[in-house]
Amino acid sequence: MNAGLGKWLKTGIFYLVLIAGAVLFIFPFYWMAVASIKTPREVFDLNLIPSEITFQSYNYMLDRIPVARSLFNSFVFAGGVTLITLVVTSMAGYALARLKFWGRDVLFSVVLLTMMIPFQLLMIPLYVIVVKLGWMNSYAGLILPISVNALGIFIFRQFFRTIPQELIDAARIDGASELQILFRVMLPLSRPAMITVAILTFMGPWNDLLWPLLVTREQEMMPLAQAATLFGLEGQGGQWGSIMAVNTLLALPVVLLYLFFQRYFIESISNTGMKG
Repeated sequence: MNAGLGKWLKTGIFYLVLIAGAVLFIFPFYWMAVASIKTPREVFDLNLIPSEITFQSYNYMLDRIPVARSLFNSFVFAGGVTLITLVVTSMAGYALARLKFWGRDVLFSVVLLTMMIPFQLLMIPLYVIVVKLGWMNSYAGLILPISVNALGIFIFRQFFRTIPQELIDAARIDGASELQILFRVMLPLSRPAMITVAILTFMGPWNDLLWPLLVTREQEMMPLAQAATLFGLEGQGGQWGSIMAVNTLLALPVVLLYLFFQRYFIESISNTGMKG
């Protein structure tokens, strides 16, 4: 009886801790979203449910920020980086997981070491390259210099090692090339890894401010994160409701992506963590 009670008590405490953690993570986003539909005089009130719902903050934002253009730029920026990263890192991950060549493990170690190099260290050389290539104020300048990351290579490499070698051998016997094996055998079986890399990669450029500030000068090329920051700096700092509206709009796509694909995300993290 005592053992059963202790088990239920431990389970209850465990779930209470999980619920408390979930509330702590969700509350800032909830408060931001609610503040965006409050009246200006209620923005900093502690009431969790607004006494009056208004969209004047969104109207004010739409009047002063080219939201449609900025959203388009953000999707092109984040989507372009994500697409290139998926293609390149999946190919690199396949080579490091399944192809045998001299120095493979050393090369993988070097790839992992690059994860320790902060972007700020590479920022100036990349900026100089963009200027010399004439890519300022262009999608090429935004996308190409930051399109590959070591984390994507690591995730694909670890996930590909969980796929049976027999499938690869059978494809080779049928005359498939390595690229055909990758795109017709490995990737269709690696949906969790693809979605995980896509989400983690998409979040970076979608929320990025520093790189767009360096390579874009014209408003028509600015992603939403950059436009929102300039909106807050150009005399609009007192419009906290509108700032919350911009940030809500900026956070919503990433939250929805994770909510829809969390099952694949968790599966991929589990597989890459358990397999070596």
